[in-house]
Amino acid sequence: MPQYFGKLPTTNQAWTTISNVKAVSWENNIVNFDCGDSRLIISILTPNLIRVRFAPTGEFMPRRSWAVTPDDAEWAITPFAVRETEATIEIETAQIRVCVQREKCRIACFDKANRPFAQDADMGMGWRMGAVAGWKEIAADEHFYGFGERTGFLDKLSEVKTNWTTDALDYDSLTDEMYQAIPFFMALRPQVSYGIFFNTTFWSQFDIGAEQPGIWKMETRGGELDYYIIYGPEPAQILETYTQLTGRMPLPPKWALGYHQCRWSYESENVVRELAKEFRQRRIPCDVIHLDIDYMRGYRVFTWSPQRFANAAKLISDLAEDGFKTVTIIDPGVKYEPEGNYHVFDEGVENDYFVRKADGTLFHGYVWPEKAVFPDFLRPDVSNWWADLHKSLTDIGVAGIWNDMNEPAINDRPFGDDGEKIWFPLDAPQGSRGAEGQGSRGAEENLTTSTHLEVHNLYGLMMAKACYEGLERHRSSERSFVLTRSGYAGVQRWSSVWMGDNQSLWEHLEMSLPMLCNMGLSGVGFVGCDIGGFAGNATAELFARWMQVGMLYPLMRGHSAMSTARHEPWVFGDRVENICREYINLRYQLLPYIYSLFWEAATTGAPILRPLLYHFPNDPKTYSLYDQVLLGASLMAAPIYRPGVEHRAVYLPAGTWYDWWSGDRYEGPIHILAHAPLETMPLYVRSGAIVPMQPVSQYVDEAPLDQIRLRVWPGDNEYQLFEDDGQTSKYQDNNYSITNIRVFTQANQTVVEIAARVGKWTPPTREAIVELVGIGEQRFQDDGKRHSLQF
Repeated sequence: MPQYFGKLPTTNQAWTTISNVKAVSWENNIVNFDCGDSRLIISILTPNLIRVRFAPTGEFMPRRSWAVTPDDAEWAITPFAVRETEATIEIETAQIRVCVQREKCRIACFDKANRPFAQDADMGMGWRMGAVAGWKEIAADEHFYGFGERTGFLDKLSEVKTNWTTDALDYDSLTDEMYQAIPFFMALRPQVSYGIFFNTTFWSQFDIGAEQPGIWKMETRGGELDYYIIYGPEPAQILETYTQLTGRMPLPPKWALGYHQCRWSYESENVVRELAKEFRQRRIPCDVIHLDIDYMRGYRVFTWSPQRFANAAKLISDLAEDGFKTVTIIDPGVKYEPEGNYHVFDEGVENDYFVRKADGTLFHGYVWPEKAVFPDFLRPDVSNWWADLHKSLTDIGVAGIWNDMNEPAINDRPFGDDGEKIWFPLDAPQGSRGAEGQGSRGAEENLTTSTHLEVHNLYGLMMAKACYEGLERHRSSERSFVLTRSGYAGVQRWSSVWMGDNQSLWEHLEMSLPMLCNMGLSGVGFVGCDIGGFAGNATAELFARWMQVGMLYPLMRGHSAMSTARHEPWVFGDRVENICREYINLRYQLLPYIYSLFWEAATTGAPILRPLLYHFPNDPKTYSLYDQVLLGASLMAAPIYRPGVEHRAVYLPAGTWYDWWSGDRYEGPIHILAHAPLETMPLYVRSGAIVPMQPVSQYVDEAPLDQIRLRVWPGDNEYQLFEDDGQTSKYQDNNYSITNIRVFTQANQTVVEIAARVGKWTPPTREAIVELVGIGEQRFQDDGKRHSLQF
């Protein structure tokens, strides 16, 4: 091909594809396919979950200690049948049929209605130097979601998505690699959906029909193809199985669901105290204040500035008395400081805890403390050491940790110089070394040793895991809050996640909803974006609209960068301050509803913030609808995300819908034009919705909850209200209560049936108000017994 625009022609190395099936055998839950020099294994794990492994050489990699999925042998035995014909081998479970062609070893899956999905394309599976890949067909009307942290719109059809954790500073709608690398997606079309988890920690990539229309490809630089196919038929079932595979979030403390305030940086005790005072005097609810890197002594992690935070323990104690929890940032970069009497560096060097190059020299790069070294979190001894370092913070009352810069984000020269981003050398050894796994540098290495090439994507995940375990150990009587910027599949087990350094732009407000929805569709439910934008200056209008949207975020945190204008709710004038107060108040009123959603996420993997396709998967009009979201199953918001806009089109799917503010009723499916002056975010409720609410408080634990209101809309529905103490881990010992509530129509009456409360936990004495919206309300003392109310 001739040169164009200075580019030289390139020729890609050809792929070698898998051979025909020569023999097949099966034992327990594994079916083996002999394909000459290469080998294929299909493991049947549940009726809707299979694992596919393909080794070009016939040799599979050993199981890794950091694997995020259970071993195949850990799953309960699932009944299945194998049928052989001259042309195929068919594996059938109670939900799906997997057909493997003998010729070319092509795999196709079918549901019980014989609809195909996850069907190999002609290339099937193949390899070339340094890569192995699989190709599958894109069905007509098929759309693709998830992929972890992604910019742009919701549907990723015709896009390429690379899985490699990166400091994505100044990202935009075209950015590919992001802070998180989660190689999972789900494909959806009417009546059929399936998920793919690409089980590789190496660099990997999905091409969803960009190179070849009608074909999607997965490619990894690991030595084998290893992926799971999860049959739906709807997104909820896919996520339930995917989070059974990679883990589910623990229930966070209830205070973590309140409003968080942050800035880079609140640089001194005095500034923090003034901030807290403003929130309480202005009656704007807030539960958490975050301290960014400037609380430290010269950016040394696990230290405090002796000048600006001279008495951190008293500050944190005083904040706690006023209802504020303190969260401190921690980075992985440890200041390189020989003879500096810096305990973290000294202990790390003495015990050989830091990452080294292949030649044994200590690796260093540049971050906030300038020259820095980095713990190898893949080693259990290092992880335990790091976990225990948090004790110095928890002992003085720190309630949560914010893990940052853990992609890892490193420069090749001091910050402020025109440096370039680097990461650890790809051949740097990581993981346990030596027979004891305690840092021995002998030649003998065990199977949990690897190189950074394999574990780069795990660095942030393993740092978050160490942090979580440290807080569990040193705040054992209370639940803690963990936040991370980087992670991998399964990060929901250890941490909440925010979308990194966004910008004070309308485009970033608009993009936040599909970003968070795709994270939820990737198993990570406790997510948020910096309200107002981190970089740049928000206008008053942008901040007001962002606070309205932020009320919906599972993690509701305002944050802004050094050198930008302040972004607290009161800095934009009275009108915007009142709007912020109203929507933060609404957030606190909705906490019983939101907290029950977190319980649902912790027990089923369901997202908290959901795209409409989650509940309407057979309505193609929802497939590209990225700017309307559901908070749980009942509340649907259609935010404004452009300046000067006071009306917008809203799609209401099939069913009856009510305007939250006016009570107006609509019969879907229908498009309507919503009026949305600056004070109003369009908000709708499905018929039969049951939304528990509480009085406004300035922080979650300000007073015992002496009143609970059930707002109910006419229709037919069932709802579960989850309650516990909101603070301890006693819920893991079943110390919680569930109240089943049902609404239905009977003989021209609406009946609200509240079942007897079930469980060990008893709420404080309180009044219950049942409001049938637009009709009236009834009150009673909540004694935990059954109540049936007619309207």
